Amino acid sequence: MSRRNPQPRRSECPLNAALEMVGDRWSLLIVRDLMLGGRRTYKAFLAGGERIATNVLADRLARLEGLGILGSVRDPTDRRRIHYKLTAKGIDLAPVLIELVLWAARHERTAAPKDLLDEMVHHRRRFLARLKREWSAMR
Repeated sequence: MSRRNPQPRRSECPLNAALEMVGDRWSLLIVRDLMLGGRRTYKAFLAGGERIATNVLADRLARLEGLGILGSVRDPTDRRRIHYKLTAKGIDLAPVLIELVLWAARHERTAAPKDLLDEMVHHRRRFLARLKREWSAMR
């Protein structure tokens, strides 16, 4: 597979490559907000609850777009507003997010709704299929 953002990596290890793309504190939270939280705009991401700084948010959105994990389109009714969307590469992060959510919920107290956790555990294929279907319709 070719990379959209060809910068030298520390190693050829696949885990290293993944961490270099989305291993910082904010990237997966932005993907989560897109995938599960219904957030699509810069302003909505800022209201996400984790108090991301504006400069960090702008940097991560640009970086994730450069990596091909998300894309953006201008709002046709307000050209100043940009709507972000997951690409196929971004949607493919769904299983990773699910595993991280389940791991954290197993070992820490979280605010994850029990019904969501149950669906992720007991109906994973259906949950993933629904996410992929919803995001594919948006592309």
